[in-house]
Amino acid sequence: MDTNVAVVANGKSGQADKDCILECIARLRHIQEDCLLLLDDRNRIIDEYRNNLNPSGQPGPGDAFFLWLWQNQANQEYCRNIAVTPHEDRGFEEFPDDPDLSTFDRDDRKFVAVALASETEPEVLNASDTDWWHHRQTLQEHGVEIVFLCPELMEG
Repeated sequence: MDTNVAVVANGKSGQADKDCILECIARLRHIQEDCLLLLDDRNRIIDEYRNNLNPSGQPGPGDAFFLWLWQNQANQEYCRNIAVTPHEDRGFEEFPDDPDLSTFDRDDRKFVAVALASETEPEVLNASDTDWWHHRQTLQEHGVEIVFLCPELMEG
């Protein structure tokens, strides 16, 4: 799950309307109740969440999700740590070596690397980051399933 999903759930994304915010909140609840959240083995994803969300769980739903995640990150029922290997050029060995992805945001490559290394064909959730949209076809060709929670934000 890209960090922007929780940020949008907190109402901290100016371009997201009420429906988008509600969709992100619903998806965070769904993750907590029915899904397995994949994280990387060196806490890069957790660190990014911590830099963008309030670990006290207040004041928004994205912050509450992060608090839940923080408390459950070692619980195999809810979370799984996936080993990914740093790579000087691509960011991660597991990130596809494809020239069409050379402009994909380096900060988001950890999500792709974890998804591919997990070998479970997980969905990567995105709410507001158009970089995922611009690279969707190539990412899908490499086996990355992206769910656009707010497709109306992908226009333009």
